[in-house]
Amino acid sequence: MSRPRFPPQGGVPASRLQLPPGPWRTVFDALVARFPQVDASTWRNRIARGKVLDAHGEPITLETPHRVGAEIGYYREVVDEPVIDAVERLLHVDDHLVVADKPHGLPVAPTGAFVTQTLLTRLVATLGNPDLVPLHRIDRGTAGLVLFSASPSSRARYQALFRESRIRKTYEALAPPLPDLVFPLTRRSRIERGDPFFRMCETDGTPNSETHIDVRQHGAKLWRYALSPVSGRKHQLRVHMAALGAPILHDPWYPTLQDEADETRPPLQLLARALAFEDPLDGRLRRFESGFLLMEALD
Repeated sequence: MSRPRFPPQGGVPASRLQLPPGPWRTVFDALVARFPQVDASTWRNRIARGKVLDAHGEPITLETPHRVGAEIGYYREVVDEPVIDAVERLLHVDDHLVVADKPHGLPVAPTGAFVTQTLLTRLVATLGNPDLVPLHRIDRGTAGLVLFSASPSSRARYQALFRESRIRKTYEALAPPLPDLVFPLTRRSRIERGDPFFRMCETDGTPNSETHIDVRQHGAKLWRYALSPVSGRKHQLRVHMAALGAPILHDPWYPTLQDEADETRPPLQLLARALAFEDPLDGRLRRFESGFLLMEALD
């Protein structure tokens, strides 16, 4: 049985939920219980406007019965969602692959306070392709390249590039000098969830992360580093650089937690600069490079 398809609405992709076991009579009752942070009146309003769909892609009603395991689609909305003026760039579009150049501050996909103001939502609306799926993620604060699968028929083959480490990723970062270390070097460590929950930290144990680090430019106060992650742990580059004693410039979370909501804070000086790989469909070498720049002056 094929998975139900929930078309984007206004460029916003649907979130999916498999209805859990429970005492609820209707889907509405289950949603109110499952998402206590969303009040019942909001769910009533969404249902009335066709923002909650059943497994056949049809709008549910307040009386649609709850059935354990049934999959529904719903469309998240955020009141007073912040508008992000920064604009992404499209570097490549074909039937199977889309490559976008993301500015600082734009989330890749809907999360938290952002639904319409995300790279995925914008691209779905721009390209009219509801099948777009990001093949990897970069932090909201990081600028640079993001690859998207444009077709379910070839998605698994592109996903394998990341799973099998067959894609070469190069980042650029500005951070304090590390004159006592010899470059290039490799940082290997075990990264686990930290405190608070959205931060990561290095812990004892078998390494599960690896980053190759080199220096591209020396300045008196800052160096320009080339970072090549072998693994893809959350916040890996930020954690590794902070652990070495050179936290990335303007990082609000590492090594110490600061107020990320501070509108006066300059952007994190981390850029997904380049991606290179052999295309799994035809074997040709593909290489893409970001057009965004970090600060030029290092002194």
